[in-house]
Amino acid sequence: MNSRRLRTGFSTGTAAAAAAKAATLTALGQAPAKVEVSLPDGGRLEIAVSQCRLLAPAQALAVVIKDAGDDPDVTNKAAIRASVRLLPAGDGAAEVRVLGGDGVGLVTRPGLPVAPGAPAINPVPRQMIEKAVRQAVAWAAPGATLTAEVVVSVAGGQELARHTLNPRLGVVGGISILGTTGLVKPFSHQAYTETIDLCLSVATAAGLSEVVLTTGGKSEKWAQALRPDLPEAAMIQIADFFGYALAACAKAGLRQVGLVSFFGKAVKQASGLEYTHARQAVMDLAQLAEWLGQAGLDQAAAQSVAQANTARHALDLLRELGRLELVSQVGRRMLTAAEHWAGPGLRPWAVVLDYDGRPLWDSRAQGGQA
Repeated sequence: MNSRRLRTGFSTGTAAAAAAKAATLTALGQAPAKVEVSLPDGGRLEIAVSQCRLLAPAQALAVVIKDAGDDPDVTNKAAIRASVRLLPAGDGAAEVRVLGGDGVGLVTRPGLPVAPGAPAINPVPRQMIEKAVRQAVAWAAPGATLTAEVVVSVAGGQELARHTLNPRLGVVGGISILGTTGLVKPFSHQAYTETIDLCLSVATAAGLSEVVLTTGGKSEKWAQALRPDLPEAAMIQIADFFGYALAACAKAGLRQVGLVSFFGKAVKQASGLEYTHARQAVMDLAQLAEWLGQAGLDQAAAQSVAQANTARHALDLLRELGRLELVSQVGRRMLTAAEHWAGPGLRPWAVVLDYDGRPLWDSRAQGGQA
């Protein structure tokens, strides 16, 4: 087994701050091969600079290649660019103006940390960029009072954005410059829960009182077919964060929430598990068999379910036996678990799908919440 420790990378916000610092130094005659960036927690990180180029007197461009470490980030190896133009501050105080250029998205909907009409450069990265530029001026031109205009751009950002949530969140024309810690931790749970929170924020800002939770793209496709009346912003992929997502829906003040899950994931959710990833939540087919036995499945058949290879195999056995109505035992428990994690005040409904996307059980057709 490969026990190599996964490598931490740095965010697009850190890359933009490093590029801005390098461009500022270049504009002041000190083109660096690497720069040190201050992180939000007080730490520092040394970042390699891919390119520095003087564009005109007191104006320069620098490029940093985003390194996501071992995280499967679509922006990994993206060229994050910053052009900086330095101007005398005159009688006013020095300031740093941060603007978005090509490949950086434009926010068009409320509910995000950035107001509609502004470039998608989140508050923490913006602060990092401003601080980095001020540090560069203080080091290369001590005592100078300068205003810096920084334009952040991303090579190929518009194409990269197609593989992110930006189109759904109403960010058009490019990626977002993100990062609350400045670092990218591989397969970060925090990053995913923050994404769930962000999607809920956009949904509530759009005036939605109901969302539908799915575990991925396939189940979402079938959820959209089940609820064509809801806009795309109401569809939220939660992966394995079952308990967290329901609690977050309640916290967001939603009135209704739907759950659309394939049979295997539904079995785990029905068990009341807060987090359903295979690494931490082994499929308990013995428990499934017990539920089915309590509902009238004969002992031999229940034993076959308990010994099935996978949840899909267990479902195939029920289909062969002509007992698919027993999927209701999973659905009802799934709904009960959802009510537990959501708490009072949020009305859930649930649908269990087979592996071809056909509904096996729908609480709305069973007198459940709708």
